[in-house]
Amino acid sequence: MRPAEMIELWRGDLRESLHRGHAVICDAHGVVEAWGNPGQVIYPRSSCKMIQALPLIESGAADAAGLTARQLALACASHSGGAAHVDGVDRWLAGLGLADDDLRCGCHMPRDRVENRRLTCADLAPRQAHNNCSGKHAGFLTLNRHLGGGPDYERPDHPVQQAVRRAFEEVTAEDSPGFGIDGCSAPNWACTVEGLARAMARFANPGPDARGRAMRRLVDAMRAHPDMVAGEGRSCTRLMGAMDGRVAVKTGAEAVFVAILPEQGLGVALKIEDGSTRASEAAITAILTHLGVLDAAEPAARDLLGGPIANWRGIATGALRPAAGFPG
Repeated sequence: MRPAEMIELWRGDLRESLHRGHAVICDAHGVVEAWGNPGQVIYPRSSCKMIQALPLIESGAADAAGLTARQLALACASHSGGAAHVDGVDRWLAGLGLADDDLRCGCHMPRDRVENRRLTCADLAPRQAHNNCSGKHAGFLTLNRHLGGGPDYERPDHPVQQAVRRAFEEVTAEDSPGFGIDGCSAPNWACTVEGLARAMARFANPGPDARGRAMRRLVDAMRAHPDMVAGEGRSCTRLMGAMDGRVAVKTGAEAVFVAILPEQGLGVALKIEDGSTRASEAAITAILTHLGVLDAAEPAARDLLGGPIANWRGIATGALRPAAGFPG
């Protein structure tokens, strides 16, 4: 099956660009709607951090460490490296008797403008806590201490990553065909778009067992602390705020996006083939509007889809729109 036309960029009367991709909506019983190829194999990248955090709770490590909902949200985050995020990771590590050097995610400048300016003006290098995945890695370290593993917890054959793989294959209901190394150095297991949507539907329909309770805690943490999941001005934080915390959403690199809708019992996964973030943000906005959980008139929704794109002088020059046959 071929990718579906999803998002168009119009400038004047001309369709200037077109983004194609794959999207699936699942409920507890299977596929509800789909566009493109549900069987397309992808790397979910950071969109699957909720799955990667399941062993942290299921093992008892989260409770043994006394983790809060705010910390669980950080474990699922691709944060902006703002002061609240970095301080949260630092305090988390200190509570474990660990420090920045124990992380294995690497360093990059923070996306947060205030923190970025502070480091730049003081001629300071970023630390690993500034890495957008440092919360996930703090979760890995917490699990690792509980399991008694070696320091290289990011290695694919390490007990931490093997626990992640088992959880990933169980909730996607697929045997992963393999992994790639993510930007933060941890393995990222591949699955189909349908498998990822199926996993999100599991999070939207958690059972009464230990896994269901773990899923519920992670989703509730994300919905309660959207500022920790991403940051000011970021699509995940803005969309969750626009939906009053009723839905959890999470982006991933190379234009992957997922959504968990507990009230509707639905899970959503999508992948834009060309890796365009603007297109994945527009596509998830279109689907959430289509499902009736996001008002298209909300500022966050308008900024991501349908609202005018302005040039440097503030002149409206174009707009992103759903392609024919795609929700919006």
